Amino acid sequence: MIFRRPHEYSGENEDPYNVTQASRIYLLPNLMTAGNLFCGFMSIVNCIQGRLAETALSGVYLGASAPDHYRYAVWFIFGAAGFDLLDGRLARVGGRESLFGAEFDSLADVVSFGVAPALLMFFLILSPSQGFVWFRNIGWFVGFIYLLCAAMRLARFNVITNPYLHRGKKEIERDFVGLPVPAAAATVASTVLFLLKLGESDKSLDIYALSLPFLMLLTAGLMMSSVRYPSGKKVDLQTQTRLRNLAGLLVVIGVVLIFKEEALLCICLGYIFYGLIRQWRRSRRIPRAPQATGGIS
Repeated sequence: MIFRRPHEYSGENEDPYNVTQASRIYLLPNLMTAGNLFCGFMSIVNCIQGRLAETALSGVYLGASAPDHYRYAVWFIFGAAGFDLLDGRLARVGGRESLFGAEFDSLADVVSFGVAPALLMFFLILSPSQGFVWFRNIGWFVGFIYLLCAAMRLARFNVITNPYLHRGKKEIERDFVGLPVPAAAATVASTVLFLLKLGESDKSLDIYALSLPFLMLLTAGLMMSSVRYPSGKKVDLQTQTRLRNLAGLLVVIGVVLIFKEEALLCICLGYIFYGLIRQWRRSRRIPRAPQATGGIS
């Protein structure tokens, strides 16, 4: 293995082969990662409290209904996604990326985008209190499959982006290989939020939950797939755009603020199927190798 000498690094990025530099803890990026981890922990706490609130005794000391706790859990997952978006950008803008930050970020992601959505699925969606008893028997399995794929997706990402495999200057990839874990968690969270809104007018949500195990398994499979999804890492404060694109973005933000549950679910599902459709279109453009004719024309 060829190691680069310290003077070959510009100072913009730390030397990954130096243990002292690779283990440095930079305040702002890791503070954002800590916020990510805190939101994941609070989401798990609210999932447990929401389950406890379904009993008669819990209402005495919890002070909130089960749907409220589940909504809090959903918004904490979205909050974790916001912190996860900030920590990487702060590290790249300040040139303060380190192996410690990458590992810390992945560990926080396992909690916020792996454990928390899995518990949310098991407690609220895949384990309904009435009807479809078989959901309660398979809920733990579907939740574990999701968690397993999320953890393996993060491990694969760390391997692919490890600086030991990139001795030159690290380039920012335009696409993610496989559905990113925060997007998968946001899909779970937006689905729960939409179902909770339906539950306000229709107390029987079992029929809607029938499609959820298939959606969660599809999400888990996409995390481990080779389908490419846009990363948006090259969008920063210096990115230029046209006026109509800015106006369209403002319209989308306004729609999300007005129709939160429906808009968030449509955005998450649109992102998932955008990658699938783009992958299908790319595969059709790849020329097929000519078949042998047996030597006779």
